[in-house]
Amino acid sequence: MNHRHRKIRWRTVLLQQCVLLLTYLVIALEAVPIDIDKTKVKEDVESAKIDNPDTGLYYDAYLRQVIDVLETDKHFREKLQSADIEEIKSGKLSKELDLVSHHVRTRLDELKRQEVARLRMLIKAKIDSFQDSGIDHQALLKQFEHLNHQNPHTFEAKDLDMLIKAATHDLENYDKTRHEEFKKYEMMKEHERREYLKTLDEEKRHQEEAKFEEMKKKHGNHPKVNHPGSKDQLKEVWEESDGLDPNDFDPKTFFKLHDVNADGFLDEQELEALFTKELEKVYDPKNEEDDMVEMEEERLRMREHVMNEVDINKDRLVTLEEFMRATEKREFLEPDSWETLDQQQVFTEEELKEFESHISQQENVLKKKAEELQKQKEELQRQHDHIQAQRQELQQVVQQMEQKKLQQGLPTSGPDGELKFQPCM
Repeated sequence: MNHRHRKIRWRTVLLQQCVLLLTYLVIALEAVPIDIDKTKVKEDVESAKIDNPDTGLYYDAYLRQVIDVLETDKHFREKLQSADIEEIKSGKLSKELDLVSHHVRTRLDELKRQEVARLRMLIKAKIDSFQDSGIDHQALLKQFEHLNHQNPHTFEAKDLDMLIKAATHDLENYDKTRHEEFKKYEMMKEHERREYLKTLDEEKRHQEEAKFEEMKKKHGNHPKVNHPGSKDQLKEVWEESDGLDPNDFDPKTFFKLHDVNADGFLDEQELEALFTKELEKVYDPKNEEDDMVEMEEERLRMREHVMNEVDINKDRLVTLEEFMRATEKREFLEPDSWETLDQQQVFTEEELKEFESHISQQENVLKKKAEELQKQKEELQRQHDHIQAQRQELQQVVQQMEQKKLQQGLPTSGPDGELKFQPCM
């Protein structure tokens, strides 16, 4: 593998391997001799850069900024070229932070202080929303595992190690989390549908249920979906998307056509792009019965399936060798039928009941909180009314006293209580 492909492989490996740090670092490692013209180097780097997708992590911005700074250090970049996945995961690469330039360390210190300040603001906002007080903000920082909360001022090797491990863990579980969120989404849809039916009379309820069944039937009435990663599925992309003769289908050529960044690998984004034609058979944003959230879940399922079948070394990348080996399997030539989401049970009735029970508990908590707030409001209003009544009584007493003074020929009081004397004639 040539030097450029090796670097781009590292960039993609860590994005797909969930060791995201290396992903953005290697993007600046366009392999050029040190003595080459700097203008040309800049042009090569810019031309090779690819927009990186948002990781979905709550510390995504911090992660990107740290990587942008680290990739400017020559020593760190050189160590990166010879590092492997295990060295990065184990924290060995993090120790190289001690050797980076003072300018880089200063900038990393500043980034960490900014991130700590941001997290403290999040904590304060959360606490304020519940009107709590006396909370140890420093202790609450422990919940954020992507930085060392014990030292909020400087960026050390431990910070880099924690950032890598947090990103590794979080991204490795990202798909699982998305599946769980999708299940909750589907259960909430069904819960809201059932709650709405309870508000209708019998006739309208039957009408709504009939409409619901008709929508399900209409959504399920779609062309056959090819098994993701099968020959039929790829040939359809070859013919309809690539505009090539299906009789000339060649797996090796297909691989190179869809290796968009020409790095010698199909990453997860490049794989997902292959399923667009299949998804269009089932989902149309113009149709009321088609849910685009479900479409993205279907895309994720297809990508995961192909990765499980083709990605032999589980590095979340498909090499040409792995791809060609997959084309020799029976599953590629004679695949089983593919079951779309509408043909599967996303959740059980027991899971839905448990979900609704959880929602009910949350609603009860919010209801009690609302009742407490209402009581506090009423008490404050009562106190306000009491103070207003006392003020009015006091004003009446003062007026009565002033009237008596006038009647007795005594000097009256000014607005601040001072006595007013009539000038001598």
